[in-house]
Amino acid sequence: MSDYYDAFEMSPVPAPGPDATPPEPFRGIYGMPAFVTIPTSDLAASVDFWTRGLGFFELFSIPGRVVHLRRWAFQDVLLVPAESVPEQAPAMSVSFACLLGQVDSLVEACRALRPDSVDGPRDTPWTTRDIAVITPENARIVFTAAKPFDPASQEARNLEAVGITPPGVGRGDNEEHA
Repeated sequence: MSDYYDAFEMSPVPAPGPDATPPEPFRGIYGMPAFVTIPTSDLAASVDFWTRGLGFFELFSIPGRVVHLRRWAFQDVLLVPAESVPEQAPAMSVSFACLLGQVDSLVEACRALRPDSVDGPRDTPWTTRDIAVITPENARIVFTAAKPFDPASQEARNLEAVGITPPGVGRGDNEEHA
């Protein structure tokens, strides 16, 4: 028996498909279950890239101390001033969900601001299309878009091999997990 269950109702990420639309920017204040803090030596340049290139908005700022950026609910980034930033991006990355229809525009917007900032897009064995972006702070940011699920695909067989099956296949409802 699998311990995995469908809990997509908890997520702001819409189901993948040609008609998927992104959620509205979320301006509510909540206890953040996770967030990223990124040091920057040029707060204004960083805010510009994150807002115009990556599609975040400024939720609030404390001048000279922190700029809180957000895209969708639970996609929070805190930019904080630093004397310097690493000379190259680390191997580690942080990923943010997006939609397939947003991948090309993210690539174009980032390349317009920093021509060599984007790697990809690349399709993954777990049914996503990803781009990796190196920001002005040398952070490695991955935008990942779910592709529509094809139960006859190799990706579906790969997921089933590790115990992940599509909703409604071989399991009951969510009652015991809710």
